[in-house]
Amino acid sequence: MRIIAGRLKGQQLVTPRGHRTRPTADQVRIALMDTLMPSLTGARFLDLFAGAGSVGLEALSRGAGRAVLVERDADAAAALRRNVAALGVANQTLVLPMDAARALNRLAAAGERFDLVFLDPPYGAGLVEDTLLRLGVGEVITLDAIVIAQHFTKHAPPDRIGTLAAYRTRRFGETTLTFFRAGAYDAKTPGDSVSE
Repeated sequence: MRIIAGRLKGQQLVTPRGHRTRPTADQVRIALMDTLMPSLTGARFLDLFAGAGSVGLEALSRGAGRAVLVERDADAAAALRRNVAALGVANQTLVLPMDAARALNRLAAAGERFDLVFLDPPYGAGLVEDTLLRLGVGEVITLDAIVIAQHFTKHAPPDRIGTLAAYRTRRFGETTLTFFRAGAYDAKTPGDSVSE
């Protein structure tokens, strides 16, 4: 796995062995970053269920100012730390080796706020809705934050959760990205759903 674009383009990423984590496919990562490009420059990026960090590190490569990467699996967190060190981005990152709920509590207590949040939890574990509920309270997101959930296509999250309103989906077979805006945004508008 490599960084796809930006100042770190082509840099190799270490990935953990085994099947406990599921890396975000290159096609999905490209579509995600292309959609977020207008918002990436200088953004504070939170990558929940980060695995080896391919999404958060890609965001840094493309101009995000800071990334917090959360991963509870010990092998994946070790790979993530190696990737941060190898890419020379330790001064722009914080790695939290813990579950997402605990990390969100810690970040909220520290007064951290994020412009962009990506979550890709294990499919079928109910973690998409649980995590969106925690984010929807608004304690760790800015007023105009964008939150993106990667999920199994057949298990779409609700259109509204707390302060979050879904406004776009991008589908890649069995995987879908659902984009949420924080604040007073209307729910999905016609034409925002895209299949690829």
